[in-house]
Order: sequence, then structure tokens, then C-alpha cells
Amino acid sequence: MSQNVKIGLFIAVSVISVTFSFYFWQVFRTPNLNLESEKPVALLVPRGATFQTVLDSLKANKILNDEKSFRFLSRLMKYDQNVKVGRYEIQPDMGNYEAIKKLRSGSQDPLTVTFNNIRLKQDLSRRLGAKFAFGPDSLGKYLDDPALCKEYGFDTTTIVCMFIPNSYEMFWTIKPKALLDRMAKEYKSFWTPARQAKAKALNMTQTQVQTLASIVQGETNKVDEQPRVAGVYLNRLERGIKLEADPTVIFALRDFTIRRLLNKQLTVDSPYNTYRYTGLPPGPINLPSINAIDAVLNAEKHDYLFFVVDARFNGYHTFSKTLSEHLANARLYQKALTERKIMK
Repeated sequence: MSQNVKIGLFIAVSVISVTFSFYFWQVFRTPNLNLESEKPVALLVPRGATFQTVLDSLKANKILNDEKSFRFLSRLMKYDQNVKVGRYEIQPDMGNYEAIKKLRSGSQDPLTVTFNNIRLKQDLSRRLGAKFAFGPDSLGKYLDDPALCKEYGFDTTTIVCMFIPNSYEMFWTIKPKALLDRMAKEYKSFWTPARQAKAKALNMTQTQVQTLASIVQGETNKVDEQPRVAGVYLNRLERGIKLEADPTVIFALRDFTIRRLLNKQLTVDSPYNTYRYTGLPPGPINLPSINAIDAVLNAEKHDYLFFVVDARFNGYHTFSKTLSEHLANARLYQKALTERKIMK
């Protein structure tokens, strides 16, 4: 073989080697996923999914740029034979190798779960369940199981107390029972010795505190006013006066579109009707926020027994100690309401 042929062969091999090296570098490292977003995109791989399922999902959500390179490297890394269920965050401009390594290892990313503004247990079940792989219908079966609820120290009515509104990180693949165990742990952490001592000083159980907190939250969304409203209801409970809280009647009627109750609605026969029955209802009428719970535990001490919407319509209430004062304040509110309607 002549020297020129050897040199030519060397050059050809070098060019091919460089070409393949560059190609493999592109396949491995060049950004190929989530190229058009500045935020991570969640890829959900359900149970029973195949490699083709993953590909279809990537394409349907416009996450994958070059399918051929992704498919090639997936086979090389044997991901096509090792698809794992889970939720995976595909970072902006992610390369094939990094993405496939993550998916093949099953290194899930947790999702942040936040729940608030929930009134009914069924709503809690559906809204929470919809966030996880087990779906919107599974959690309700557990929350309606008397024996299971008893394991956690609740009944089927009060089990919602275990769900303290906050933000929690959980895996998409979590099972309903594991989710309940997690919430039980968070509930225990929330009810610190200091909070327990305050509940005891009020001669109330934790569930009773949360039930009253739900009523306070139903009455006012003004955090700075909640301790005063809580004080009113604590005064009424102490004196054996019916709470007469409108939100409990609305809960009993299950009609959350109601803005003003009619006299006939106040007669509904329900343990949640605090116009008809003395004391607290059987359980919360919503999931009270941490602020509302702490408002009860740190309720304002005063002699108020009544309150009505402030006639200035500023979102607050006017408080009174006697029925005559309350009726006078109520008349002012009614007058202001009438004038407001006329002006409209």
C-alpha cells in the first residue's frame, strides 16, 4: 500500500470518526426536549405505559424536537425496555441523555399539592384525587370507611380535619392510603404542644377548634377580624346561646350560591343548623385555614355576643354586646343596603 493511499485512508477514517463523534455528541448532549418553554414541563407516565406511550405523550405535548435521535439513544440505553411509571419534569433545553437517564432510573419529581376553599368531603376527594395517578374516585372510598377513619382518630364526618390547608410535596404515584398517612403526619406536626395547650384552655378538642374555625372562616375572610369573630362564638358557647351562624345553615342546605338566608331556610332540620340546635355542628363546614384555626386558639377576649355586616361595606363587621345594640346595627345595615340598591 503506497504512502499516499495510507494517508488518504487515515484522513477518511479520521473524517468518519469525527463525523460519528459529532453525531453522537449531538444525540447525547444537544438540547432536544422542551425547547420552547422557560419552565419545566411535567411528563406523566401512567401504569402500563410502553415506550411508544411515552413517545406519543412527548409528541402530543410538543416536548420532543427530534424523535429519531431520542428513539436511537433510548434503544442504546435500553430505556425502551425499562419504562417506569411516574411524573418527570422535563427541563428547558434538556438533552436526550439527561432525559432518558432520568426516565429510565424512575427519578420522579414531586408535585406541589395545595388545597383550600373546600367545603365538602366529596370536593376534597375529587380535587385531591385528580392530582394523582389514582384518580378522583379512589380517595373518597377511604374517607367514607368508618373503620379506617377511626384508625386516624376521626369519624367519616370529621376525617376532613386531618387535611390542614397548606402546600405539600408528594409523588404523583402515591397511593390513597399513603396519602392519608402523610396527612396524618402533617396533622400531628401542626397540632404542636402549644396549640394543644390552647385548645385545652378553651375546654375544646382539636376537632371542635377546627369546626369553630370553619364557621369563623365562613363568616369573614378578613384575617385580622377572625379572632374577634371567634371570641363572639366562644362567648355564646360558654353561655349556652345558639351560635346562629348563617354559614352553617348554608352548609346544611348545600346551596353555596345563597347570599342572604330567608326565614324559612333557618328552620331546616339539620344538625348543622345552629339556629335550631345549640352548640357546635358535628364537624367542619369547610377546611379552615391555619389562620382561622389560630384565630380560635388566640381568640380576642371581649363581651361581644352579636355582629352584623358593617354598613360601610368594607368587608368587616360591626360588633355589639346586647341584642338592642345589635338590632340597631342591623337596621343601619339594612338601610345602607336599600340605599345601595336604589343607587344601582
